[in-house]
Amino acid sequence: MTDPQRSADLADLARSLQRRSSPQEVMDAVVEAAVSLVPGAEHGSISLVTGRRGVFSASASSQVARDFDSLQEELGEGPCLEAMFSEPVVHGPDLTAESRWPRLSKTAPDTLGIRSVLCFQLFVHEENTLGGLNLLATRPDAFDEEAPELGSVFAAHAASALAAAQELDQIKQALVSRDVIGQAKGMLMERYQMGPQQAFALLARLSQDENVKLHVLAERLVTTRTL
Repeated sequence: MTDPQRSADLADLARSLQRRSSPQEVMDAVVEAAVSLVPGAEHGSISLVTGRRGVFSASASSQVARDFDSLQEELGEGPCLEAMFSEPVVHGPDLTAESRWPRLSKTAPDTLGIRSVLCFQLFVHEENTLGGLNLLATRPDAFDEEAPELGSVFAAHAASALAAAQELDQIKQALVSRDVIGQAKGMLMERYQMGPQQAFALLARLSQDENVKLHVLAERLVTTRTL
C-alpha cells in the first residue's frame, strides 16, 4: 500500500468512526479496520480492564482473539496487559522465543497458534478503565517496522472516537433518564394531586429508602404503574 493510499484510508477511518453512535460500534470498526490495514495482522481485539481487575474482550475479530485475551487474564501476564498498564506499544515478534511472558509463551503458540503479537495502549479513562488494541498473527515476525507506527495511529483515532462516543452515550442516557423521571413525576402528580416539586421529592425519598438509582425507580414506576 502506498503512503498516500494509507493516509487516505486512515482519513476515511477517522470520518467513519466519528459517525458511529455508540462505543461498541466504534470498537468493532477499529478492530475490523486494524486487521484489514495493518500489514501482518490476522486477528485483532480491543481488551478492557475496569478497576484493574478482570480483563475481557470488548470487541474481537475472531474467537482466537477472544481466547488470547482470556488466556492472558487466566495467566495474569501477556503483551496486552503490559500495553494497558505500562508500555504504550508492546511487540512480541515470536512468542516461542519470548521470555517476558513465560507461561503465555508456553501455551499460546500450541493451543491458539499465535506466534506474533503487537499491542497498543488505547486509552486511560478516569484512571479506572484501561484499554488495549491487540493485533495477532500465526507466523513469527509477522509485523514489519512500519506496523507499530501505523498501529499507534489507529490507537490514537480509536481513543478520540471512543471518548466522543462515550460522551454521546452518556448524554443519551441522561436524556432517557430525564424523560422517564418526568413521566414518573407526572403519574404521581395525577394520582396524588401533588405539585411537581412534591412528586420529585417523593421519588427522591423512595430512591433513598430503597437504595436504588432515581431513574431506575422512575422506570419501574412507569412500567408497573405501582410504587
